[in-house]
Amino acid sequence: MSVRTLTEPARNTPIYGEFDVVVVGGGPAGLMAAAAAGRAGRSVLLIERYGFLGGAGTAGGLSTFCGLHAKVHGEHRRVIHGIADELLERLEKLDALNKPHLTINDGILAQAFDISSYKIAADELLTSSGVRILFHAMAVGVVMADEDTIEAVLIESKSGRAAVRGRMFIDGSGDGDVAAWAGAPFEKSPPVDGMLYPSLMFRINGVDVEAAGPAPWKTVERLMNEAEAAGTHHFPRKKPIVRPQRNPLEWRANLTQLSTPDGGAIDGTDVDQLTRGELQGRAQALDAFEFIRDRTPGFRESYIVDIAPQIGIRETRRIVGRYQLSEDDVLDCADFPDAIGVNGWPIEAHVAGTVEFRWQRGENPRGFNQMPFRMIVPDRVRNLYVVGRCASMTHGGQSSARVTGPCFAMGEAAGTASDLALSLDTVSGGDIDVSALQQRLERNGAYLGGQV
Repeated sequence: MSVRTLTEPARNTPIYGEFDVVVVGGGPAGLMAAAAAGRAGRSVLLIERYGFLGGAGTAGGLSTFCGLHAKVHGEHRRVIHGIADELLERLEKLDALNKPHLTINDGILAQAFDISSYKIAADELLTSSGVRILFHAMAVGVVMADEDTIEAVLIESKSGRAAVRGRMFIDGSGDGDVAAWAGAPFEKSPPVDGMLYPSLMFRINGVDVEAAGPAPWKTVERLMNEAEAAGTHHFPRKKPIVRPQRNPLEWRANLTQLSTPDGGAIDGTDVDQLTRGELQGRAQALDAFEFIRDRTPGFRESYIVDIAPQIGIRETRRIVGRYQLSEDDVLDCADFPDAIGVNGWPIEAHVAGTVEFRWQRGENPRGFNQMPFRMIVPDRVRNLYVVGRCASMTHGGQSSARVTGPCFAMGEAAGTASDLALSLDTVSGGDIDVSALQQRLERNGAYLGGQV
C-alpha cells in the first residue's frame, strides 16, 4: 500500500534550552541517569511525556520493584544500591514500601510500593539533585550536528514544537527512540514467536484479607487452571500474578496478554497497535476480575479501583551497541571487566499464552550477572547513552535485564559517565576511562558484583 504524504512548510523551531545532559524518559533508568548527572554538577533536563516519573512502575501500574534482589548462593540479598538506596529510603519515610516478598515459584524477592508515593519520592529525588524536569513533553525527533553527533532533541507539547540542545544525551525512552532517530543500529524481535507480549495492569480493592487466606494468588491460579480444563473459560495468559499492595485490602493483578489479530505481540512503536492493546487490555481486565471476584474466597465484595494509564510494554527496539548482553550471560552469571552493576532477575519470557521462567544454571549459583558498560554505548553516535529495556541486549538477555533493578544501575552509570565524558570534551561517550567510572559508582554506594 502506498503511503500518502503532504509537505509541511519550513519553520523556525524555538530552542527551549541548552543543557549539559538531556535525558529522554523518566522511567527507572532515566530517573537515575538524571539524578546522577545532576549530582555531578551538570545542568540536566529530563523530558517526560506524562505528568509524573516512574515509567512502568507508575504509568504501567506495575507497583512492584523487580530485580532489586538476587538469590546469591541460596541467600536472598539486595544487590542494587547507590542512588537507588536513597529512593527506597524516601519511600520508607512515606510509609510506602512493603517488605520484600517471594515471587516466581518462591525463587526470588520483589518489593511492592505505593504508586502515588513513588511519584512524590521520584520528584523529590530529582529536584534535590538539581535536575530540571519537563513534563507533558514528547520527544519526536533529533537534529544532528554531524553524522555521529546529536545537536538537539525535538519535542512537542501543548506549548508547541521546540528544540532542546545538549552536549550529552541519554535515551531512556524504553523504545530506543532517540537512538533510532540518530541512526544507531537496533534490533526488533518479530511480533509472532518473538517479541515479548505486553500486559495491562489493574488493581483490586475491597479484599477480605482473612477470608482470602495467606496465599490467594495460588488459589487464583488453581481456579483458572481448573476452569480452563473444564472448558468453561479461556484466559489469554497462564501464570497469573495477583499480589497484595501496601494495604492488604488492595491487590495488583497482572494477568492480561495483548496481541494482534494474527496472534503476535502488540508493537509498542505502532500507534494503531497501542490503541488496540488499550482496548483489548481493559476488556481482558474486566473478564479476569469478574472471574476472580466470583470464584476466589475473600474477593466477593472487591472491585477494580484502578486500571493503569497505559499498557505495559516489555520489548520493542533493542540497540546494537558495543556488547549485547545475552541469555547465556544471564544464566551463566557472567562477569565483565567493565561492569557497571548487576542483574539477578531470571529470564522472564512472556510468550504466547503464558510466561516462561529460566533460572541461573548450576548447583547453588551466584545468582547474578554483571552488566558491562559497553551495553549502554550505541554504535555510530558519540554523545549518546542508551539505558533501560532498549539497551544493547539480545532478546533473551532483555527478557531478564529489562526489569527495574538493573535499569536503576544502568541509569546511574550513564549519568555518571556523562559527567566523565563532558570533563574531557574531545572524548566520545564510549571512550571514557571505565575504571574511573567504576570507582565513582562504588564510591557512591553502587554494587558492581565484587566479593559476595
